Amino acid sequence: MSPDDSARPHHTRHHYGEELHEFKLQTEMMGVLVDQNLERMREVLSTGSTEIARRALEVDDDIDAMNVSLTERCYDVLALENPMASDLRLVVSVIKYTGSLERIGDLSLRVVKLAPEWGLIKGNPETYDMLQTMADLAVERYRDAERAWASEDLPLADRLAAGSENMAHLSEALATALLRLSGEDAVPTALHSLSVGHSLQRISDHCTLLGRRIQYLLTGDKGHLAAEVR
Repeated sequence: MSPDDSARPHHTRHHYGEELHEFKLQTEMMGVLVDQNLERMREVLSTGSTEIARRALEVDDDIDAMNVSLTERCYDVLALENPMASDLRLVVSVIKYTGSLERIGDLSLRVVKLAPEWGLIKGNPETYDMLQTMADLAVERYRDAERAWASEDLPLADRLAAGSENMAHLSEALATALLRLSGEDAVPTALHSLSVGHSLQRISDHCTLLGRRIQYLLTGDKGHLAAEVR
């Protein structure tokens, strides 16, 4: 066996370790793009800016491309390296985590695409204030998930996984308030406002899933995976 041959397995294993570390970093980078679009979502909700909405749509293409690239690389590792234990948990977690990031990005675009209807949504102060509060809460929970992933903070992941009672209460209050609307703009205002509210609630729900996936990554407890489908 030549010296080059004897060194190759070590080099391959070293490259594999670097690849796993790169997965986690690339996931964080994708998370930053999603975070930036969530902030654009809040700006659109606050201002109705169609220019900010246009930029959000452009960035979403980058988010989708990163999700596809990371998922393909993870499947390659599963096929070629047969990772075990904690390595397997990381690869599986990256696949599931980035899938949720992509979904959160899509949900933020549902709000962004309603920029032309901003006047109607803003026209009812009671429900508009609720939507802004829901947007702030959704972004806050998402940023908690970012921190929990980057720092491997299990207590923070636990809090995320418990869900958000505040978001649930706001969603109920929004629906109740929308039912009280009257006048010629009542129906379109209610429909657009309800669409925004539902998207924000679903973003929060995905943050709950992110918390559970971080729990699984850090503990290996399969019960956290089972909780995702309950």
